Parts: sequence; C-alpha cells; structure tokens
Amino acid sequence: MTALAALFVRDVRLAIRVGGGGGIGVLFFLIVVTLMPFAIGPDLALLGRIGPAILWLGALLASLLTLDRLLAMDQEDGSLDLMLTGRSPLELAVAAKALAHWLTTGLPLVIAAPLLGLFLNLDLGSSGAVALTLLAGTPALTFIGLIGAALSVTLRRGGLLLAVLVMPLTVPVLIFGVAASNAALVGPLPFGTPFTILCALTLISIVVGTFAAATALRHGME
Repeated sequence: MTALAALFVRDVRLAIRVGGGGGIGVLFFLIVVTLMPFAIGPDLALLGRIGPAILWLGALLASLLTLDRLLAMDQEDGSLDLMLTGRSPLELAVAAKALAHWLTTGLPLVIAAPLLGLFLNLDLGSSGAVALTLLAGTPALTFIGLIGAALSVTLRRGGLLLAVLVMPLTVPVLIFGVAASNAALVGPLPFGTPFTILCALTLISIVVGTFAAATALRHGME
C-alpha cells in the first residue's frame, strides 16, 4: 500500500509540475463551450435545451486530450517495467495511476462545468446538476481510456489509435450522462433512473478497465 500511495502521489505531482492535464483540459473545455453559441446562433432557448449535451461532449473531448500521457511517460522512463516486475499487483498500480489522472484532469472539468454552463443559458441549479452527472461519469471516461492507453502504449503514434479505440466505448456513458442532465432540467424521466445507470457504468468501467488494462500491459510488454 505504501508503494501504491507513493505512485499515486508521484503521478499527481508530475501532472501539476508539468502543467499538463488539468489546465489544458479546462482550456479546451472553455473553447468548445464558447464556440458553440457562435455556431448555433443567439437562440437562448435552444442553447438552454442542448446545453447539457454540449457540456458533456466538451468534457469527453477534453478528457481525450490527456489520455495518451496516462502510461506513455512511464513507458519512456522505464517506470512501466518496474510496475510490471514490482511486488504490488499491476491491477492496483494502474488503478492508482488512473485515479491520479482523473484527479488532475477530470475533476477540474467538473469544477469548471457550473461556470461554463452560464455561457449556455443554464442557471446555477441546472449547471450544478450537470456537474453532478460529470462527477459520476468522468471516472468512467478515465478508466475506459486506461484500456486504450494500455493497448497503444507500445505503438508509435499510439495517441491517434487511442482516440479511435476509446471513442466508441464512451458512447453509453455519454448517452446516460446527457439523459440524467436533461432529466434534472426538464424531465419527464426521473433523474434517479439514468443517474443510477450512469453510476453503474462508472463502477463497471473501474473494474473492467483496471483488469483489462493490466492484462493488455502484461501481453504487450512481453
């Protein structure tokens, strides 16, 4: 557990020191949200209706920007070989890395969502509901991305393949995240139904993503 905690703290410090994930993700998130009103036009009612979908899509695209760093740097400096041969289970090691990645890249998107919702004619209550769904759903995006990162870590220009692999797998999370957000805003579907499914998808993604990524790393690094 000490080694896993050290790995988690190391990844958090590296992400903050390098200045990568969180800042770039939030900046991209801001760009997507601010460009949408120019593309759609000055129809505030329309912006309010599709605002949750825009926020979710922006968060999804922003999360893809930093997924290639999830394991690539460990491959470059040899840390990945130490993880494979270390005493700690590889599944727990990749889970600790994914948690650190979400904390430094996914959580800032959740925090920024209520403020960016104002650009889309969403009040603070509606933006808060969207942020709640992002809080429940963005870990699933990270752990799904963990599978793609493990599959592409040994490939040259694997970042392009990573986006192709991850995008289709995130569709269910996107569907139920937007459905839960719309249910909180306008109904008629109860908020609890899609939100519960979204939470279940996140829990499934954490388990499946951790074991699938560990298996892919073991076979890919042989």
